Amino acid sequence: MASELAEKAKEAIIDDDLKLALDLYSRAIELDSTNADYFADRAQANIKLNNFTEAVADANKAIELASSIPKAYLRKGVACMKLEEYHTAKRALEIGASLAQDDSRFTNLIKECDLRIAEDCYDQRKSLAPNVQPSATPASVGSCQKETISSGKPKYRHEYYQKPEEVILTIFAKGIPAENVTVDFGEQILSVNVSGEDTYHFQPRLFGKVLPDRSKYQVLSTKIEIRFVKAEVINWTSLEYCKEITVPQKINVPSVGSQRPSYPSSKSRAKDWDKLEAEVKKEEKR
Repeated sequence: MASELAEKAKEAIIDDDLKLALDLYSRAIELDSTNADYFADRAQANIKLNNFTEAVADANKAIELASSIPKAYLRKGVACMKLEEYHTAKRALEIGASLAQDDSRFTNLIKECDLRIAEDCYDQRKSLAPNVQPSATPASVGSCQKETISSGKPKYRHEYYQKPEEVILTIFAKGIPAENVTVDFGEQILSVNVSGEDTYHFQPRLFGKVLPDRSKYQVLSTKIEIRFVKAEVINWTSLEYCKEITVPQKINVPSVGSQRPSYPSSKSRAKDWDKLEAEVKKEEKR
């Protein structure tokens, strides 16, 4: 029955009936939640519906179930690129390329990631003030933002606070074995999964970008503590990204010396997604 639903979902994608395809894949997953192909294919439907965060979650689940499926890495890469998470996208695409060495889509998308990463690095160098010396205490942010949100399950709740260069997220839960906890850092996506008797899944799109390689977490007896290193020294007005929230002001921190002159951003030109869209369309026909 699940395989029949999946076949109908593929036909729906060909017919461009994306909502039907998404529903059919979801029903197939309800019947067989161990099939990695169903999650990878639902990621494709989510990408076409612009549900990029959900697509990343589906691709991650497919990779968790079967780590050797190239299309799962391809779809994770495409979704992350749409979210402007180029480092995360590149890591996924490089793994996919190693599994499908004759597939030029991976090579082309990796080149696109390198271009965007280079642009981001240029912009950051031009925007950062010299000799920034932020304080190591939360008080330097002014009135430090704090937010407590219920996860919907009594066992779990989380809150966060921030420093000028760091955000600390605490998920309160007692007696969670460290081996049951998986935390995956993206540039603006966090994925927390707790397996076992009391499963828990939390995958927000974060308010601002972070540095995944410098972020870390630890599992303690009463909580999971996650520390993000901010990519920019700005004040987060919430934990999660929201289109309605205005862009925050940079935190005022003491600096020494004169300010560098401002430079025009390399992002002023519109992003050309034609190449990416062409690659996605090729992928859909496979």
